[in-house]
Amino acid sequence: MSSTLDQLLEMGFDKSRAELAVKKSDGLPDAMDWLEKTQDTPLDELLEEEESGANVQKVDDNSVAMSLVCNECGKKFRNHADAEFHAAKSGHTDFAESTEEIAPLSEEEKKKRLEELRERVKAKRAGQAEVDKEEQKRNEQIKRKATKESQEMKEELQRKEQIKEAAKKRQEKLDDIDAKKRIKAKIEADKEERRRKAEAAKAAREGRAIPEAAAAPAPASAPARPAATHNEARLRLQTSGGNVMKTLPADTTLFEVAQMLESENGLTVTKFVQNFPRKVFEGNLDLGKTLKEAGLVPSAALVVQ
Repeated sequence: MSSTLDQLLEMGFDKSRAELAVKKSDGLPDAMDWLEKTQDTPLDELLEEEESGANVQKVDDNSVAMSLVCNECGKKFRNHADAEFHAAKSGHTDFAESTEEIAPLSEEEKKKRLEELRERVKAKRAGQAEVDKEEQKRNEQIKRKATKESQEMKEELQRKEQIKEAAKKRQEKLDDIDAKKRIKAKIEADKEERRRKAEAAKAAREGRAIPEAAAAPAPASAPARPAATHNEARLRLQTSGGNVMKTLPADTTLFEVAQMLESENGLTVTKFVQNFPRKVFEGNLDLGKTLKEAGLVPSAALVVQ
């Protein structure tokens, strides 16, 4: 048959508390009763009480102590464990041994008391399990909320990086265009210079005067004029809240247009749709295009979705 300590350990009680309960009680029911009474008392405090103990007056040498009595309130106790528990709760310190015997529990009473104690332990553990379950549920909610906020921040950062990257590519493209224009202008200038020198050499051989051709390159700047009229795009943006009119530089990207609508109108934009001609702009590739590259210059109507 298992010892009282083994039975307490099988029930799940802490070993240090169980050993102290066995020491302070007489049998399993008393041990469980003591554990229940002291369940909210820290183990260090119980050990300290064990070392100090209550102030107990001894009976005469010729008498046998059968119980303990509190001289301050008159309550009687079967063992030291009950007396020490009373002392811890009430603050009473004056105890004495007594020759009066407290009637022991019958086997039926012990069995009933043991069953009651087991049910209390079971109920307490069930209550603690429910508390732990609710705590775990709250922790999961906090974790999900933190994960969602982290994901939203990550998506916002990614979105800003996409806009930044699109602006960088646009600037690189403009710089490349300017470089090509400068190279083309240099080639044209060199060609014109060679032509002028050839004309001068020919005129010298024929004895003619060298022709004046300085004003000839002037018409070359004329074709650049029409481009000035396409430096801006007039957009009519059809949103769920009504039409929004915007006049923007032709090198503005669709990412930036979406960002403007989000910050100014509180809209979340996933794509733009042009009905005539039918075009759909969505995804990083399309939204990274400038208004000019998307064919939305000088004016266009877009449905915002």
